Amino acid sequence: MSKKETISLIGTFSEFKEIKNIDRSTLISVMEESFRNVISKLFGTDENYDVIINPDKGDFEIYRNRTIVADNELEDSNLQITLSEAKKIDEDYELGEEVTDTVDFLGFGRRAILTLRQTLSSKILELQKDSVFSKYSEMVGQIVSAELYQIWKKEMLLIDEEGNELYLPKSEQIPTDFYRKGDTVRAVVAMVENRNNNPKIILSRISPLFLERLFELEVPEIHEGLITIKKTARMPGERAKVAVESYDDRIDPVGACVGVKGSRIHGIVRELRNENIDVINYTSNINLFISRALSPAKISSIRLNEVEKKAEIYLKPEEVSQAIGKGGMNIKLAGMLTGYTLDVFRELDEENDIEDIYLDEFSDEIDQWIIDALKSIGYDTAKSVLNVSREDLVRRTDLEEETIDEVLGILKAEFEEEA
Repeated sequence: MSKKETISLIGTFSEFKEIKNIDRSTLISVMEESFRNVISKLFGTDENYDVIINPDKGDFEIYRNRTIVADNELEDSNLQITLSEAKKIDEDYELGEEVTDTVDFLGFGRRAILTLRQTLSSKILELQKDSVFSKYSEMVGQIVSAELYQIWKKEMLLIDEEGNELYLPKSEQIPTDFYRKGDTVRAVVAMVENRNNNPKIILSRISPLFLERLFELEVPEIHEGLITIKKTARMPGERAKVAVESYDDRIDPVGACVGVKGSRIHGIVRELRNENIDVINYTSNINLFISRALSPAKISSIRLNEVEKKAEIYLKPEEVSQAIGKGGMNIKLAGMLTGYTLDVFRELDEENDIEDIYLDEFSDEIDQWIIDALKSIGYDTAKSVLNVSREDLVRRTDLEEETIDEVLGILKAEFEEEA
């Protein structure tokens, strides 16, 4: 290996620094440390050496400092030099003085040069990892775009503009997501793990933060702070609810988020694979907030238990199905948004008040989990259950046929006794 090749080592890592955004002074410090490590391994110490890195010139200089001793007192040729040898350098040298001479790194041999390369590569790799970890730790909760490089069973590997690896687990993908290699994927940085100094950046497309950041990108008023997203609730790829509030009375927060003819929200819906998004006005009045969260259903009355964070919702029979939504989705999201456990009840009119009975009153004969299963699909009274066909009850509740038959038998018997 020629001296020219050795010196070019500096230029190589100078280019590496530009690509990987490693701080110039840090890289110089690492290079100096690497040289000192090699010297220390060769001579047992590096304290008497000066290593000077010249990044502008793309080279380096190494100087060794040795103390002059009498010719018959030389003990360590690395730390000492005889008077006769010193005088060959300069006749004016005397005992006890220090001699500084230039060291040719090539003279240390190929093994030393190879060790230097390996040490530098290892240290710069560590610097790169630290840089990536630091960068993405500060970006947690922010949206990033990266190219899909590899698809595996449990996760996808993405590569950002700087060549860093990002991971999007299957569990953090929207169920209807479909990508091909080379596609650009947008997601939010969910977390950054650092195991044995190996940073792993985990992304998410199902996090509520991803929805919030998309709104910030699409709605200038949110980005400018005129509108605030107070609460979000998501069932990724299916439906979401977003509560917004405006600090300017002249701004309609819901209208601003939706845009003219849905122009602003359409882009978000497309990115989220046609996720249906409800935007509602936030209010600190919990009764009103719950009522808005259950939209489009119209609430008759609400009975709150603020200690246990529970609310009993009373609606007209025709409003119950809207409040619950398909597969119970609407009421689940409303509960997530408000932070309350919501129980829906049919409001009995005066004529049926005496005749009908709430299912909860049968808790001594019917297990509570069965009652909850029936209530979850909108049937909270005896007659509401009896008015539905047996087949529909089996299909919608996923309860065993025998269980449904037992329930129907108990309910029918109650009314027969009264009759």
